[in-house]
Parts: sequence; C-alpha cells; structure tokens
Amino acid sequence: MERRLAVDSATSEEYLRIASIAVAFYDYILTLPAEWRFYRSQSSIFHMSLACILFILIRYISIVVIVLSNYGYFATSFTQQACQRYYLATPVFKVMQTMISQVILGVRTFNISRRNRRIGIALLLLYIFSVSVEWFTDLFHRIPVVVDGNCTPVNTGKTLSAWFYYLVVMLYDIVVLTISTTHLLRYNPLSTRIGQLVRVLIYDGIGYFIVLTVSNVLNLILYHTSDAETQSSGASIGYAVTWIMSQRILINVLQMTDPDTRPLENVVLARPTFSARKNVVSGLRSQFDTKSHSKNSKSPIDAEFAPSQARDGHDNDMELDIRVCVERSVKVDYMDASEHSNSWGKSTVK
Repeated sequence: MERRLAVDSATSEEYLRIASIAVAFYDYILTLPAEWRFYRSQSSIFHMSLACILFILIRYISIVVIVLSNYGYFATSFTQQACQRYYLATPVFKVMQTMISQVILGVRTFNISRRNRRIGIALLLLYIFSVSVEWFTDLFHRIPVVVDGNCTPVNTGKTLSAWFYYLVVMLYDIVVLTISTTHLLRYNPLSTRIGQLVRVLIYDGIGYFIVLTVSNVLNLILYHTSDAETQSSGASIGYAVTWIMSQRILINVLQMTDPDTRPLENVVLARPTFSARKNVVSGLRSQFDTKSHSKNSKSPIDAEFAPSQARDGHDNDMELDIRVCVERSVKVDYMDASEHSNSWGKSTVK
C-alpha cells in the first residue's frame, strides 16, 4: 500500500513539472511577437529602455531556472559528488528570477506614484530587506539528495527554512501592489484611452497578486512536507507563473503605448473644389501639428489628455512612465464633389 502511494506521488510530481514546462513553452511561443515589438521599439541595441531590459531578464532567467530544476529532477546519471556541485544552481537562479520580478513591480509602483521620493525610498528599503531575507532563507540548510540518479535540493531547516522564502515574497507583493492600486484608484482621467490604460494597470496588479499568491501558498504547504521531491515539484509551477505574470505586465503596457497596435480610423472626406482645397490641407495640418498652437491656447487633443483636478485643489495627474501618442492614425479617402451627394459641411465618416 505504501509503495503504491509512493508511485502515485511520484507520478503526480512528474505531471506537475511537465504541465509547468508545457505552459511556459506555450506562453513563450505566444509572446514571441511581443518580444519582437520590444526589440523594434529600441533606438539602439546599446540604448535599451528599462522595460526592454527587464523583459529580457525575466524571460531568459526564467527559462534557465526551469531547465536547471527539471534537468536535475528528470536526470538519471547524477552521483552524490556531481549533485554536490549542481544542487545550488536552481535555488540561486530562483532568487534571481524573484529579484527581477520584484524590480518590475517596484519600478511600476514608483512610476504610478508619480515618482514620489518618499515612496521610492520606502520601496528601495523594502526591496533590499526582502532580497536579503530571500537569499538567506532559500539557501539556508540546503542539502543535495540523489534518488535514482536525479539531483534535488532539499531544505532541512526547522526554524528558518525555505518555506519562509515564499512568505516574504507574498508580503512584498502585498505592500507594493497595495501602494500602486491605491494611487491608481485616486486618478481620474478625462480621456477614455488613459482611463483604459489605468484599468489595465489595475487588473494587471490584481491578477498578478491572485495568481502568484495561489502559487506561493501551494509552495508554503509543500515545503512543510518531509518528502524531498514533493518540496521541489511545486516550485516548478512557481517559476512558470512568476515568468508569465511578470512579463505580462510589461507586454500590456507596450500594447497600450505602441502606435502600431492601435486600430486605424477610416475617414472618408469629399474632395472640395480647387478653391477650397488649400483650406482643407491647412485644416488637416493644424489638427496634427501641435506646434502651431500658441503657448496660451490648448488644442482639443491637449484638452482630452489634461490632468484632472483633485478635490483639495492640487493636480491629480500621474506619471506612469509611459509615452502616449496623441495623434490619431486615420485613412482618408478623397472623392470628387460629383461623386458625393452631400455638401462639404456634411462629410461622411465611416
């Protein structure tokens, strides 16, 4: 009976690992176009934006940690001496992945808080404290275990052990996402496009917290078990979830700010007579040329993106570290007046 339970447990652990690999690989293929857009949006390979650098790091550090973890588990040729040199590789890259993910959340929260200096200092201190505890708890009392030729790092600590690592990660997520969500809820955008961006940021934060919390709670439970292979099986799911949710935050911001991803507006204008054609060209130019306005005047587009006023009289604008292109991409089809029955003042808009 005990042997049958052991076999079922080993089979379940293999299924968990294979499922995490499959989900991670599927998401990698699915996000290849987004990766290409990140590279294409950079001015130079030597002058990459912070978002692009973080995207590359979280993407490929996650691949490394998943490969190292599952290679050690599915291998059949490890000796105790070889495992002694290999077993710490997975915990080290695991902490590195978590550090990058927390940097993404920290920078996101700092920008959403309008780069408030006090919040920035608090986030930096919280990050340093969290990283220090994570390195200690993840490597403390780790020993290599070889079973049937595989190599698995096992935690044997009783007071401070690897399960405490996931508790610290959850506390960091709670604090950082609470700060960012609070600032987002206080922001009242006038533009529907900016409002949509704010909603995306809120949903990303809530989704990240829910999914990562479920994964971390699962690992908290598994690391309280005495079975070595059971301890590490849930970690493989955590690697995949951290990778997917962290890069999803960066991808969603890219999609909201990339002009190539916005739909075109089809506009059909009746072509006027030659005498009025000059005025039409002048009007179209003034619509998209913001430099033509005087310093004291505001265009309708400027008014659309004007920051709202808070109830206490202070500006309630927010710097999200996002470039928003205010020009609208349009397709314009001109028709002769003889081809269009309506007058010039009643142009047809599709």
